[in-house]
Amino acid sequence: ETDAELAGEMSGHFFFKERWFGFDDGLYAAARLLEILAQREAAPDEVLAELPEPVATPELKVPVADGTPHALVAMLVDAAQSPESPYTGGRLSTIDGLRVDFADGWGLVRASNTTPVLVLRFEGNDEAALARIQALFRSQLQTVLGDTPLGF
Repeated sequence: ETDAELAGEMSGHFFFKERWFGFDDGLYAAARLLEILAQREAAPDEVLAELPEPVATPELKVPVADGTPHALVAMLVDAAQSPESPYTGGRLSTIDGLRVDFADGWGLVRASNTTPVLVLRFEGNDEAALARIQALFRSQLQTVLGDTPLGF
């Protein structure tokens, strides 16, 4: 969709644009990384040093009533797409839950497909960005969850 050379998930799943379509394989990913690094003139540690080092949370889970996660996410999506959206300046994606990308980080809330929880992840260029994005999502979650403890 974005013509990316490589796509991945925090769970460790990696997909390459070429030569290996449709599924992922850890050994193949490692071999391709070695191949890509070998083709560069810079040493591997120099190449890897160019990668950004954002601050990220682990996967956070907020337990909710059974049968409600998808409905709660739908409410959050509706609020985010309203004219009074609290996510001003962010780019919304609703492919799987609600993800909002900002210039300095992103936040995601989605419904688990296997358990009655909301799954959240956050990343920021620095601690201040991470805290700001988490606070924004926290305030929106409290509007639909009330007194439910969020744990972040």
